[in-house]
Amino acid sequence: MTNIRQLMKQAQEMQERMQRELAEMVVTVSVGGSTVTVQMNGHKHLVSVKIDPEVIDPEDPSMLEDLILAAVNEACRRVDEEVQGRLGTLTTGLPNLF
Repeated sequence: MTNIRQLMKQAQEMQERMQRELAEMVVTVSVGGSTVTVQMNGHKHLVSVKIDPEVIDPEDPSMLEDLILAAVNEACRRVDEEVQGRLGTLTTGLPNLF
């Protein structure tokens, strides 16, 4: 019974650590020759968006929209990759339960 409690405590500590790391993790993505840059944290919340004023064309807003969309989607992909990498290192050394 002690082993199960110890394992549950260890799992809870890992979850708390992962939540802290996700909040602290920030990925930065630039697209369009760095005309649009976004930062996203590990919870997939946008932290910042920077747009080069030269890319803002009132006659062609769709180009800017496409750049923002591409940057956000790439940031989401990179967060997923980073989270998977960190999960792999967190679970190393845990007993195989299944």
